[in-house]
Amino acid sequence: MNEKTMTVEDDLHFEQMIAEESVCTKENLVYERPETLTDATMHYCPGCGHGVAHRIIAEVIAELDIQKDTVGVAPVGCSVLAYNYLNIDMNGAAHGRASAVATGIKRVLPDKYVFSYQGDGDLAAIGTGETIHTCNRGENILIIFINNGIYGMTGGQMAPTTLVGMKSTTSPLGRDVATMGNPLKITELVAQLPGTYFVTRTAVNSPVNVRKAKAAIKKSFEYQKLNKGTCFVEIVTNCPSNWKMTPVQSNKWLEENMLPFYPLGDIKKPSN
Repeated sequence: MNEKTMTVEDDLHFEQMIAEESVCTKENLVYERPETLTDATMHYCPGCGHGVAHRIIAEVIAELDIQKDTVGVAPVGCSVLAYNYLNIDMNGAAHGRASAVATGIKRVLPDKYVFSYQGDGDLAAIGTGETIHTCNRGENILIIFINNGIYGMTGGQMAPTTLVGMKSTTSPLGRDVATMGNPLKITELVAQLPGTYFVTRTAVNSPVNVRKAKAAIKKSFEYQKLNKGTCFVEIVTNCPSNWKMTPVQSNKWLEENMLPFYPLGDIKKPSN
């Protein structure tokens, strides 16, 4: 029976047949929202990578069974409402100061798993000083760095990570090195500091990369037990709204432009 000749009775019969066969069983479950992720509707734009990043962080915390022992810090920016979505103890921080707040929390509560969740404008511009000194001191926290090459929430201005030639509201003709400088590869920079223990760059633009990003975050939480220093996980992602593209177009542009400049992979791995 083809689609054109199916009647309402046929549809009802089909639905009844599925219900009787009990296909909606635990064995057939593809995805289930972890307890560490709330059921709040996310405010992120369609196609944005923030939602995927939230999900894998929540999954890692659930899988490690550390929900009651984890504290997150989110500053100003697109991530400011992370406390609405991650069902764990969350703290807010002033713009750029998330790693400093996370440092204070970890020092007072050394047995907790502490992480900051920061965008590129926050971490690599307004919070450059805090980021560098947190990593140089080797604070035993995880810094998750979302790099979409632009200021997202505040209107699409040029960020330290904006590529050469990339247009933004403050570089409408494209980033010009002569007047605006080069993009800042802050992940490579912090990897040179003695206080960092594990530094890596990931992405969430494909299923394979999502799995690798999740593995890096999980590994970083586990490293906190060793008290060896700062873990730094960059996630290169898209910003369809401010890039003026559809989600599909933005992922393609990310693969063709962002990833060649910000190559994925481990930059600093533990030596022991």
